Amino acid sequence: MRSPGILYGTAWKKDGTASLVRKAVELGFRGIDTACQPRHYHEAGVGAGLRACLNHGLTRADLYLQTKFTPVSGQDPATVPYDPKAPLADQVTQSLAASLRNLHTNYLDGLILHSPLAHAGDTLQVWRAFEELVDQGSVRQLGISNCYRLGDLQALWGAARIKPAVVQNRFHDETGYDRELREFCTSHRISYQSFWTLTANPHLLAHPALATLASQLGRTREQVLFRYLTQIGIVPLTGTRSEVHMREDLAIFDFELNADECTAMAAIF
Repeated sequence: MRSPGILYGTAWKKDGTASLVRKAVELGFRGIDTACQPRHYHEAGVGAGLRACLNHGLTRADLYLQTKFTPVSGQDPATVPYDPKAPLADQVTQSLAASLRNLHTNYLDGLILHSPLAHAGDTLQVWRAFEELVDQGSVRQLGISNCYRLGDLQALWGAARIKPAVVQNRFHDETGYDRELREFCTSHRISYQSFWTLTANPHLLAHPALATLASQLGRTREQVLFRYLTQIGIVPLTGTRSEVHMREDLAIFDFELNADECTAMAAIF
């Protein structure tokens, strides 16, 4: 299973989550990313927004919906959505049950491990629990986020019975834009999703070559950057609250960069 070419991200939307998700879907987004992590996501708000859309012509099958299991280390102790003292496999099961309730669905298109655990054995234990959920039919595909060491991804790939289908990372210069890791993803048919793609890269958006290209194409700089990334196999997340920007983000598939334009973009990374 592959996700749509761009996803709507729902972190830090708080009480505005439901209305923003509804607007995003009404405008044309068909992929939604969230997490069972009350600290940064209002997952029930995502579900409310989706439910409103599904009552107006869309079906669940029209949407790609992915959420995350967030280990205890990434949770606010006051709002952990599962028993933090339970065995890891039970934490995963409880988190999934909460997500299915929040999102008003009986399956997820994607379940993402929010970050590797401190010990590789614990990461694999969580992954085994993920695999059981795929076997049971409640999850379609699996992935991992915030995985910046190629060795960690290689080890998970080698040990996993059901291989990771998604890697979702912050896309920025400090990690070299995950070049080696993305090469591994490409060669192993793993979808690479980028987040903080605009926020972490103001220097790219300010680059004269990008500005020139955007002007020539009659597009915004953000559109050109997103379009280039989709053409090299990256699925960007956008978390905009602006209807104008939502429309612009969806419109990146209305044009295509040619070979020379792609070469110009590659030179600024």
